[in-house]
Amino acid sequence: MLKIDKHLTAPHGIASVLVRRAPKLVLPFADRSKSRLRAVLDNGADAALFLPRGTVLRGGDLLVAEDGSFIEVRAAAESVLEVRAQDPHALMRAAYHLGNRHTPVEIGRDYLRLEYDAVLADMLRRLGVQAERAELPFEPEAGAYGGGHKHGHDATFAEDYAAAQAVFHEHHGHGHGHGHGDVHHADDADCMHKH
Repeated sequence: MLKIDKHLTAPHGIASVLVRRAPKLVLPFADRSKSRLRAVLDNGADAALFLPRGTVLRGGDLLVAEDGSFIEVRAAAESVLEVRAQDPHALMRAAYHLGNRHTPVEIGRDYLRLEYDAVLADMLRRLGVQAERAELPFEPEAGAYGGGHKHGHDATFAEDYAAAQAVFHEHHGHGHGHGHGDVHHADDADCMHKH
């Protein structure tokens, strides 16, 4: 079994001839978000990934096995909703509502793409956009603080909350108050993540 423990993000600068010759690891987004995974490469070889926690593989990234060989990551086609609209404002509204539901979204120049969900498809159509099911690669945006989607129970939430609080206190601590008052609740952390 090929042990893979190094990750080179695209653009990685490795000669294209070496990348073309490398076996491919073709995975849907959910599997590309796992740091520990057993998989089969396109050449039939068994592989085991041992990557740092929180690693998200993107199409075009390279992996390096223990023996020094390269493996190219490819995004597998998967069941997605592709969202388009004639009116850019309608597309922005759709993005807002998806973000409000903490839905991972790929943002293209004139489209949004998300994992297929019949309930969200209905909501999007009610917002006046086209939401069509398709089999396409899915590369959602990373989270605002550099990682993926985070919840209050994730280990990294405390770091994100601390960063947000630092910005808040810096803003309000320099005479920039806007009449919000100085009332603070013991459960402020919970207020950051209510649905």
